Amino acid sequence: MLRLQAEGLRVLRSGREVLAKVSFSVASGEVYGLLGGNGAGKSTTLATFLGFLPPAEGRVCVNGREVGSDVPAARRAVAYLPEAASLYEHLDARENLRYFLQLAGAPCSDAAIDAALDRVWLDPEARSRRLGGYSKGMRQKVAIALAILRATDILLLDEPTSGLDPAAIDEFHALVRGLADAGKTILMVTHDVYGACQVADRIGLLRGGRLVAEFAAPPGGRIDTETVHRAFSARGAA
Repeated sequence: MLRLQAEGLRVLRSGREVLAKVSFSVASGEVYGLLGGNGAGKSTTLATFLGFLPPAEGRVCVNGREVGSDVPAARRAVAYLPEAASLYEHLDARENLRYFLQLAGAPCSDAAIDAALDRVWLDPEARSRRLGGYSKGMRQKVAIALAILRATDILLLDEPTSGLDPAAIDEFHALVRGLADAGKTILMVTHDVYGACQVADRIGLLRGGRLVAEFAAPPGGRIDTETVHRAFSARGAA
């Protein structure tokens, strides 16, 4: 089933074209990496799926329904992980999750919260500490646990590994891959060629608001990093 679709998507900001005729789709159980440099239009694409930016032309759909026809429904269907998740530093991991789940109208038991924190490999000893003392990688784990507990079928990830150390990046990619293998649909925007090739089933290369190339992993394999890197580097990727 196609969970996310962009068809001939054209988006303007202050009269300037930011996306130009972009088309791609993401199916259930798939990780799609939207790759590009700064200003390529990656975050604009996410904002359009979230209903913050209406298309000037074309359309975006979540679960087969055009976003503009029911923005609240589209937002309920997805969990969004920004580059810097806005969590409360004076609360611990469990308290943050309880609070945001209550706001979302989806309260969970303590057992479910701990199960989600187990799934993201957050050290049990750290769960009762305030987030003010967390590293960025630990914060990202709490944020992805929140996305898991929201129990949505679709995850939108905006530069999720920016600022993480190599071990945390590998852990995050393993988690994302596991979520996709369990049926989640994941759209991840990034400028990290290597990371995208490690985890994505398909990669779309954005340059200047245009989708200039797509790459697909072979059956049972990964997308070739060198091939994508050459395309990314050609004439600049922004």
